[in-house]
Amino acid sequence: MTAMTLTDTRDFLDREFPQMQAGGRAFHLEAVGPLTARMRLDGDDRFLRPGGTLSGPAMMALADYALYAAILAQIGPVALAVTTSLTFNFLRKPAGLVLVADVALLKLGRRLAVGEVRITAPGSDDLVAQANGTYSIPPR
Repeated sequence: MTAMTLTDTRDFLDREFPQMQAGGRAFHLEAVGPLTARMRLDGDDRFLRPGGTLSGPAMMALADYALYAAILAQIGPVALAVTTSLTFNFLRKPAGLVLVADVALLKLGRRLAVGEVRITAPGSDDLVAQANGTYSIPPR
């Protein structure tokens, strides 16, 4: 059971962080569940690096945003939960412009949440990137 449904979490993100969709919707929250979330990035020119592949900053944004969504779905609409750490491993060049981030929360406490994000291309199990992140949750 989650504190917020998929629709509630999407609506909260759209309301509190409209800048994430500036230039057109690119980040799509596809699922939330107990200690999990899935988000898709539909990349376009604004996310490309020289050579025509998705940039590292775009992948890092996907990981951080997906982790934030997973935490919010569990704890409810806490806008001031903030990233305190994000460790990122780039493993292979993305094959296309669409990536999927699967989040698994490893710890969800009163003050800290820790999660892992695995980024793949749709239809592939090969990791493009992997991240570990920690969020600070403000006192209620």
